[in-house]
Amino acid sequence: MHVLIVEDQARTARELRSGLEASGIEARVATSGEEALHLLGSDRFDAMVVDVMLPGMSGISLVRQLRDRGRAIPALFLSAKGSLEDRIQGLEAGGDDYLAKPYSILEVVARLRSTTRRFQESPGPKVQQVADLVWDPQLRRITRSGARIDLTPKEYAIMTLLLEHAGEVVARSQMVQEVWGIDCSVDPNAVDVQILRLRRKVDDAHAVKLIHTLRGVGLVLEPRENA
Repeated sequence: MHVLIVEDQARTARELRSGLEASGIEARVATSGEEALHLLGSDRFDAMVVDVMLPGMSGISLVRQLRDRGRAIPALFLSAKGSLEDRIQGLEAGGDDYLAKPYSILEVVARLRSTTRRFQESPGPKVQQVADLVWDPQLRRITRSGARIDLTPKEYAIMTLLLEHAGEVVARSQMVQEVWGIDCSVDPNAVDVQILRLRRKVDDAHAVKLIHTLRGVGLVLEPRENA
């Protein structure tokens, strides 16, 4: 396996490279997103280990740019920021896994091998379409009428949940559990705000509305004219 490490801290990069190579994994280091793009254009890598907080172009921006270009190389984010929202942001940008610091090099190796194995064995999730809205799960990209919809991590999580159950009613309780977490106490107004913002981004500019509320039940994603 040939892995690109994108890490600006020399000591961390050195430890990562040493740990990977001790496990039989060939590794090369880029100290910035810009350098990583250059190396990816001139060499072949089986996976990437990407620090989120890089100087200049962030790790998130790097992976998102690769996905926008159609590059599907497996990417494992490493970050000192490990909240649920941080992890969702990394995955929404196109990351395949997310590991918070401090971490064990053995876990990094195990996750890299698991991620690359899944990537090699599976062709990846298929593009899904509802009316003129298109979701590419592999690139973590949602477009409508060809225009990309920029969503926050929670908006993206709600939208993908609706897309996975397109045409079916998604109960509000299920949404809260899967987006906010089973043990999380959520202000109902906060949920309403997220849904309102999502509906504005997805539906406001279009005659055919896709996100509909069934009062007292939940949401359903399906095309309705002038709804």
